[in-house]
Amino acid sequence: MLESAALLRNSTKMNADPLSDILRLTCAQSLVTGGFSAGGPWAIRFPAPTKIKFFAIVRGHCLVSIDGEAESIRFAAGDVGLMTMARPFVVSSQLGLVPVDAMSLFAGAGKSHVQIGDGQDFAYIGGHVLLDAASGQLLANVLPPWLKIEAARAQATAFRWLLAELVAERGEKQPGAQLATAHLAQLLFIQILRAHMETDGVLSAGWFRAMSDRRLAPAMALMHGEPARNWRLDELADACAMSRTTFALRFRTTAGVPALTYLTEWRMRLAERALRDGATPVAAIAATIGYESESAFSNAFKRLTGYSPREYRTAARSSSASEEKQKGEHASA
Repeated sequence: MLESAALLRNSTKMNADPLSDILRLTCAQSLVTGGFSAGGPWAIRFPAPTKIKFFAIVRGHCLVSIDGEAESIRFAAGDVGLMTMARPFVVSSQLGLVPVDAMSLFAGAGKSHVQIGDGQDFAYIGGHVLLDAASGQLLANVLPPWLKIEAARAQATAFRWLLAELVAERGEKQPGAQLATAHLAQLLFIQILRAHMETDGVLSAGWFRAMSDRRLAPAMALMHGEPARNWRLDELADACAMSRTTFALRFRTTAGVPALTYLTEWRMRLAERALRDGATPVAAIAATIGYESESAFSNAFKRLTGYSPREYRTAARSSSASEEKQKGEHASA
């Protein structure tokens, strides 16, 4: 509840960092969950991920074969991969080997790292990204089914440092290693997103592409910095050193929606989070995100979501209570 109020309050102050806003809104949390080292011929079959999965090659090279993909993908030391699609995949030293099931390989309490053979040829770290059940799709939907960030990219220095620190923290068992590893994994995920933003010609229209467009960056920063302000199109165009017409066309083409529609949608995302996670009165939420009256906000919210703010809050609380009950039943089973 306090986190939700802080998010809403902080999001209505000058911030100028839209990606951080999205990561906070979706509660993106990266975790390193395991790894392995290998020597000689080997192959491991991983189940279809239920969350965004990332992995990094620390030493050596491998082939990644994703179910449904015609070609295997070669990964070498320093390369990082990300998967959002729910498909099983095989990581191997070479094609044609019968893979070992990852679930049986890593079975056992606290078994997060295994060694195959002498472990000298190859080393791998894997993890996943947790997202808020309600808002997480905002981030998940803009990412491709899979992507590979090569060690030769501009971010190579940062990736090498992060991987070296992750290996050190996981191996040395220093005090605070668990938290340090979590922060390093979060930094790795952010670096993956930054690298993907700089990929030319592959981003589909949407907020992620708009944030990647340096010409539109000033307008995105203004809208995220002060979403409650009644921004005019000419103000946003001036900030980007464009004419009103040129800016309007570029923003719509890049983001998939007009600039002021994007602003309204972002306001509603903030409102959804506040309604789900807190007890802030609807009128106060409306005022915080720039609406002069509760009725104006309620009408806008219903147009976008299909629910009135109070209906949305009731449904969200009911869903949350059901999830907590299911967790309790699983825990006691």
